[in-house]
Amino acid sequence: MKADSPYLFDEFFASGLDESISPFLTKSSKKWGENLSLKISILAAFLLITSFALSFYIPPLGYLLLAFVYFLVGTPAFISSLEDIFSLEINIDILMTLAAFFSILIGSGYEGALLLVLFELSGAMEEAVTSRAKGAISALHHLSPKMAYVKEEDGFIQRSVKEIEIGTTILVKAGEVVPLDGKVLKGSSSVNLVHLTGESLPVEKTQGDEIPSGAQNLDSALEIEVTRKSADSTVSKIIELITTAQNSKPKAQRFLDKFGQRYSTSIIVLTGFFAATLPFFTGISYFGTEGAIYRALAFMIAASPCALIIATPTAYLSAVSACAKKGILLKGGITLDALSSCQAIAFDKTGTLTHGKLSLSEIIPLTDTKLSNEDTLLIAASLEKHVVHPIATAIVEKAKHKETPLEDVVTKPGMGVTAKAKINDKVFSTAIGRKEFIIESLSSKKKKEIEEKLSSLESEKNVIALLQVEEDLFLFRLEDTIRPSTFNLIKELQATALEPIMLTGDRHSSANFVASQIGIKEVKADLKPEDKLDYISTLSESKHLAMVGDGINDAPALARSTVGISMGKVGSASAVDASDVVLLNDDLEKLSWLFTKSKKTLRIVKQNLTLAMVVILFATTPALMGLVPLWLAVVLHEGGTVLVGLNSLRLLK
Repeated sequence: MKADSPYLFDEFFASGLDESISPFLTKSSKKWGENLSLKISILAAFLLITSFALSFYIPPLGYLLLAFVYFLVGTPAFISSLEDIFSLEINIDILMTLAAFFSILIGSGYEGALLLVLFELSGAMEEAVTSRAKGAISALHHLSPKMAYVKEEDGFIQRSVKEIEIGTTILVKAGEVVPLDGKVLKGSSSVNLVHLTGESLPVEKTQGDEIPSGAQNLDSALEIEVTRKSADSTVSKIIELITTAQNSKPKAQRFLDKFGQRYSTSIIVLTGFFAATLPFFTGISYFGTEGAIYRALAFMIAASPCALIIATPTAYLSAVSACAKKGILLKGGITLDALSSCQAIAFDKTGTLTHGKLSLSEIIPLTDTKLSNEDTLLIAASLEKHVVHPIATAIVEKAKHKETPLEDVVTKPGMGVTAKAKINDKVFSTAIGRKEFIIESLSSKKKKEIEEKLSSLESEKNVIALLQVEEDLFLFRLEDTIRPSTFNLIKELQATALEPIMLTGDRHSSANFVASQIGIKEVKADLKPEDKLDYISTLSESKHLAMVGDGINDAPALARSTVGISMGKVGSASAVDASDVVLLNDDLEKLSWLFTKSKKTLRIVKQNLTLAMVVILFATTPALMGLVPLWLAVVLHEGGTVLVGLNSLRLLK
């Protein structure tokens, strides 16, 4: 076995995945093992039909095939039932097994075999639904490489990702999947994050950029410095979240899990009661196709809650899987319930409704000048180059990191920067910074003139900076741009009867401006984190509320709301921990789809429960009255189970 086999062994069995996808099985054995239950049930169904046909012409051969049908589908059911009985657990499997084998005793062997075949078939269908619903986590396990090329003194050596420490340099070739989270040290390439974010467009990555595990390298080789160990990597965190989601049961499912055992016990007791007492009340015999035992068995089969028990888990698993494929991670079906109940949705402003990053929108000369906008921007970018501030970053990026030589640079923290700049072989005295810092050196007349101009140009929805070049003054207007997807999103949410609310720590004027642009009427501004929490707590007393934030500053409000939705970029562990929903690609447009999906999930769960109850209610009493034969009770019962499973699969779309 290869050196990495122990790591494969640990990772596989820790994953909780189905044995059929074990890395230790050969391709041929996997092929035989795939959908084994379905293959057995189909073979048993073929043998049952053949046996029934032969019973009219060659009865001994027909009964031999019937015995083989019982061996194929009855043996696993019998063994499973024995295990349940020894563990003192009464469930649907025991109901079905008892009904099938008691059918032989009353001369209805074919009906019993039909029950076992259809029960195996419906079980295979349920397994297929669950398997498809868990497809997202299975795909992520396959996506995450188990080995990586580690840089050593004599070249790159392949090692298990579980052995690789933070700070190690690894090589990812073109076409390969990034095995661990890291930062690009060398090279540039485009990567595909579709498996992580649902976004199929390539993303450029170059030196200094962070890159998550699970990203597929498309163009050229990258050397990456590992920033997270295997257990803490992006893919591991997402797998952990999806696993939590699949194991987190909504209220209806938790109720039905408890209900199943008590219900099954009650049905077994009632079956015995009806089998024993029907002859006294109706005058019928105990045996025969009209007898009490026959009717009691038909009642037992019709009353078995198979469809009822799988009505909720298959629906929620399918919906959670569909969301994961869209780059939306949920902490279980319980989150879907909460989403469907929400009447309002609160948004943080900066970084959620807006990009959260200033951009230079305009340069306005405040005096007559001969300097071009290009030269003005070049001077400003040179002055701001070494300043760590959002305004400085926006100006430097606008100038595309170009600069001009500076001398006598003086930085005044919180105020601005002064220096001598050289443009076209001329040296200029320059300064950039806050309004107070720039105009304090002006004459009273000049200061008044500039202040009058600024009063007409300033807008509290924008951020401004002033640049002075000798006697010339320039206003730099910056703004936090609204996400393009926000406009349609608010309209779509309002169309689904959700009331949008803005909660922000920004100024009222800035918040009101953004709200008026996108159509939000209720705005709460100048809020501290504790203010947001108090407002969410108060509002939650009257209505169910979803909160959308960045997962860090808004953590208290996200935790207190009915549903916390985080704008967590890939790899943001705080976003995963703080919220119930993580939008991996920060794609707000998917919110309306998510709320629609939650409501559709609730509808399908109700449809499933209704269908299951209808089958039980309209088949049990007629079965006791002798109006529903054993074979029809079997068909109704298993047919309802299959229909419920197929209905749940609609949520995968």
